[in-house]
Formats: sequence, structure tokens, C-alpha cells
Amino acid sequence: MTHILIVEDEPRLRQDLGDFLELRGFTTTGVETARDMRRVLAAGCTPAIVILDVGLPDGDGFELAAEIRRSHACGIIMLTALSHSDNRIRGFDSGADIYLVKDSTLREVEAAIRSLLRRTGILPDAAASAEDRWILNNATWHLHAPNQQALKLTATEFAFVSALCRRCGEVCRRKDLIEILMRPRSHFDNRHLDAVVSRLRRKIEQTLHVPAPIKVVYGVGYTFTGNVVVE
Repeated sequence: MTHILIVEDEPRLRQDLGDFLELRGFTTTGVETARDMRRVLAAGCTPAIVILDVGLPDGDGFELAAEIRRSHACGIIMLTALSHSDNRIRGFDSGADIYLVKDSTLREVEAAIRSLLRRTGILPDAAASAEDRWILNNATWHLHAPNQQALKLTATEFAFVSALCRRCGEVCRRKDLIEILMRPRSHFDNRHLDAVVSRLRRKIEQTLHVPAPIKVVYGVGYTFTGNVVVE
């Protein structure tokens, strides 16, 4: 699998990036300092892409990008709070391939990674093939698997899957899902949500004969990990 090195000193953002990209099929290593980055690279780590923060506690990201560019043939995505055009220009001049500000969504970061991988020839220029695609039919409430098998969803299951699909691969938080699935004058909590997901996973695997593309992000919520089209 394609390896991504995340150099970010903010623990929550580093964890969120790592968890999300792992769910999306990448392998990741997360470090919080320039020293740790150098140690990982020196140990033989060969990432396809480095996601690099500019404001590290022990190093300047612009200088680190130039350092990486001199010694490693990998893509560089700068992810920083510095949004001024002068900083962007400096980032590109120092060797960054893509410059993103930190209000970018996780899905935008993934899109930037895949775009850069296609440019470097690591990924093909085509989108996911039909063989790998799930289809959610809004009219009939059917979920079609990549193997062409279909499953009729209940109203609750359809609302759940539809909510995940609308997030385009990002994590849908538990509290948001509970609000979506709660019916008037009824009690619905985390226990009920987990029961819905457990039943749906079992139905998908037993009826469609494929692994369920629904993954839990512990303490946060759920995400749909397959490539999906909503019709």
C-alpha cells in the first residue's frame, strides 16, 4: 500500500489524518518534530508523499521541504495555517508540490494526495473502476455491491448509509447519526446505533457476500470506506 508520512505537531490533527488515510487504503506514519522526521527517513522509510506542517517546534517547514527534496524522491504536501500568497509562493519555491491550508477537509487532503500520486505515476489517471464501485439507489433503497449483488435496505438502514455517503468518505459523528435516525417520540442512543450498524454489517456480508464497507472510528463515529455513487 502507498505510504504517507505525516509531520504535524498538533496531536489531534495528526491522529485524524492518520486514521482517515488508513481507512482510505493508505499506510501512514505520524511524527511531531523535524527530528523525528529525519530519524524516520534515515531509518529507510520511503514514503510516497510527506504531509508537512510549516510551524514545527524544532524546524522551519520551508527549510525542511527543501531538505527533503534534495535527498528523497517523494511528493510534498504542505498543510499549514499560513494562507498568505507570499507563504504559498515560498512553499512552492522550497519544493512543495501542493500547498493546503489547515481548514481543508480530510476529503480534500485525500483528493490532493491522489492527484499528486497520479501526477507521479503511482496511481492510474482513471477513477475507481466499476468493479470497485458501490451504488446506493435513492428511489428503491437498494445498496448494490461491486459484485452486482443488491440488498434492500430498511428505512433506518437507508438513512444511515445515505448519511455516510453524503460525507464522501469522511467520518460521520455518532451524535449526528443519532439525530438523523431518531424518530419522533422515540428513544434512540448509542446502543441503538451500534445495534443498527451490527445488523446492517451482518446483512451485507451474508446477502452480498462481500466485506461490509462500514468502519467504526472509535470514540467518533462511522465512515463508508468503499467508492460509492448515489443515484
